[in-house]
Amino acid sequence: MTTMAKPTIDGVRERSHGQVITPTDDGYEGARKVYNAMIDRRPSVVIRAVDVGDVMAGVDYARENGLDLAVRGGAHSVPGFGTCDGGVVIDLSQMKGVRIDPNRKTARAGGGTLWADFNHATYPFGLATTGGIIGSTGIAGLTLGGGIGYLTRGFGLSMDNLLSVDVVTADGQFRVASAQENEDLFWAVRGGGGNFGVVTSLEYQLHPVKDITAGMFFYPIEKVREVLQFYRDYVANAPEEMGLFPAFQIAPPLPFIKPEDHGKTFIAIVSCWAGPMDKAETEMAKIRGAAPIVAEMVAPMPYYVINGLFDALLPPGLQHYWKASFATELTDGAIEVHAQFGPQVPVVSSTMHIYPINGACHRVKPDATAWGHRDASFATVIAGMWPDPADNAKNTKWVKDYYKALEPHSQAGGYINFMAEDDQGRVKDNFGPHYDKLAKIKRKYDPGNLFHMNQNIQP
Repeated sequence: MTTMAKPTIDGVRERSHGQVITPTDDGYEGARKVYNAMIDRRPSVVIRAVDVGDVMAGVDYARENGLDLAVRGGAHSVPGFGTCDGGVVIDLSQMKGVRIDPNRKTARAGGGTLWADFNHATYPFGLATTGGIIGSTGIAGLTLGGGIGYLTRGFGLSMDNLLSVDVVTADGQFRVASAQENEDLFWAVRGGGGNFGVVTSLEYQLHPVKDITAGMFFYPIEKVREVLQFYRDYVANAPEEMGLFPAFQIAPPLPFIKPEDHGKTFIAIVSCWAGPMDKAETEMAKIRGAAPIVAEMVAPMPYYVINGLFDALLPPGLQHYWKASFATELTDGAIEVHAQFGPQVPVVSSTMHIYPINGACHRVKPDATAWGHRDASFATVIAGMWPDPADNAKNTKWVKDYYKALEPHSQAGGYINFMAEDDQGRVKDNFGPHYDKLAKIKRKYDPGNLFHMNQNIQP
């Protein structure tokens, strides 16, 4: 009996249409970089896939050689799951076409598409779906982990708008997962993250959204309690066309903020009204009245513009350390914790956001997808992001202390897209009541746990 020879790098090159980059090749240093500069890893090969065949070649090579396999689209994973030491990286960034079907109001997008690409493609049709807050985020990673954004309250999470995905599973086979075929896999990828394969394209339901009204309001830091109490009460019954979140923000040098306030810390509310334009001011006036205003910007704009408003603050190459939690309510005790730690936000790029996940999110049955926290109304992220590695210990401590103080006011699990590398011990809580079912589906599609560079579900 002859044993099959293990695939080689040369074999991968022969099978691949895209670039296959090893440490001796020009461009390796650029190819191995990811968004979080705290992550510095040296994979043995980066495969810049241009089609599904390239992905299959990479999966086969990693599996047969027993190598770590990392997959990335936008490369935004804070824990650095989009890269590895000594293993294989499948980089989907070249697979980013978007095709709109205006009659069905759907979009099919490649696994390497960024939200900026996606929103730009859907905008001329007057259509959109729930995306992230940063335009340079990849659609695949965000969607498979849930997908929280400005349109969540109206249309649900990004994954609630998925109609089908194309997946290359651990055996190197191509599969379509939808409500009609491989239904168990389709259930699992909606909230189970990258545990089940390489998602090479995603089909979304779109909704009529073109121009929105954005509102950014800055209040004195002493008014944290009033602003957060307003937010809590308002968001419970606000029209679902309103997406908003409070944030601690050191004021950047923006034209609507007085020069003497640049560099000061404020409590802010960022809002996106996606309903009829003539009703925007009624809602913005309510937010404006939360506390005395230091600065504000309210303006109509294309939806894709608000999705990129913070991109300049958050370029690639910052140090990142994040913590996250869910809560069913924003308690007075939690507000006290925010009032204590929020004003200590260390630099202009660091922040804390409390995203609302009520409205349409709550109308999806708890067991309809793998998302384990349908009962939560708030998703909090403490996002430490700063330029200087010398500040890593100090700023990481701010994130950890803040998170620990919030713990008594939070659910056990958090949003997997906001988790840090040291959060693997929370995996069962993060997936909540669905963990055992996810583990069973993992055993079927990835019994060897090839896809373990993630918030990992053990088969």
